[in-house]
Amino acid sequence: MKLSGYPSRNPVDGSVRFPILECWNPLTKCVSIAADVNGRRVLCRIAETVLTKTFAAEAGGPTAQVVANRGAIEAAATRLILRKAFADDGMIDIRIEDLR
Repeated sequence: MKLSGYPSRNPVDGSVRFPILECWNPLTKCVSIAADVNGRRVLCRIAETVLTKTFAAEAGGPTAQVVANRGAIEAAATRLILRKAFADDGMIDIRIEDLR
């Protein structure tokens, strides 16, 4: 009997996955995206200034910039996660240099 149509996930397979989720923080002026790494959730932040200097302005603001450039942002976040370049608070900060 097949109980689920979804393939089983190995949470410790070493891969980095990004759920389609972005969140704007008006206090820090950063957009956060989540990454699933070995069964753990890692938040990756990118500042509004980095977005506007790196990508063309989008009508919807910083979150629209993240949606439009998700591939490049996820690639930069993956490189930082694999290098274990975590900030003091355990998050990943994506800088302009990381997006080049």
